[in-house]
Amino acid sequence: MSVWKRIGNLFSKAPAPVAEKSVLQLSPGDICEVSLVTYEVTGRVSNRSRNTVLLTLRDGADIAYLHIEQREQLQFALYRSIDGRMDSLTEVPATMVLDDETYYLEEEYEGYVAVSGQTPFMNAGEQHVWQFQADNSRLLRIEWQNGRFVLYEGEKTIPGDVRVIRAS
Repeated sequence: MSVWKRIGNLFSKAPAPVAEKSVLQLSPGDICEVSLVTYEVTGRVSNRSRNTVLLTLRDGADIAYLHIEQREQLQFALYRSIDGRMDSLTEVPATMVLDDETYYLEEEYEGYVAVSGQTPFMNAGEQHVWQFQADNSRLLRIEWQNGRFVLYEGEKTIPGDVRVIRAS
């Protein structure tokens, strides 16, 4: 290395540090921890108009779904897929009873979603979502896209229980 190159290196700026990914930016291949369980992110469904993401998480054979929404602060909910069937998009009730638990409709919305990786819906498109909550804070989520319903049951997770382990 020449003397001039060494002198030039003394006055050059150090490269800017690479910003770490936030939880909202996780994508397939990343690793995160939710409630002390380490998961690999295998899929991502994002709704940019609502600033929400639904991550498909895998821990061995166990599959879970982490819903992240940016409002005044980040809100998290961890879901598991449940068996169920709905007949029509227009007939989703405001109150649902599952296993002697009554869920009340809190929010209904629709929007365009982008999809990557392994998710319940493999194509991007218009998605309808209904979010319910029971008196004991259990959550129920119903999604409809391309003529198919998917039902999830879960609970809220505090932000301190969600941690990015490794992001690509």
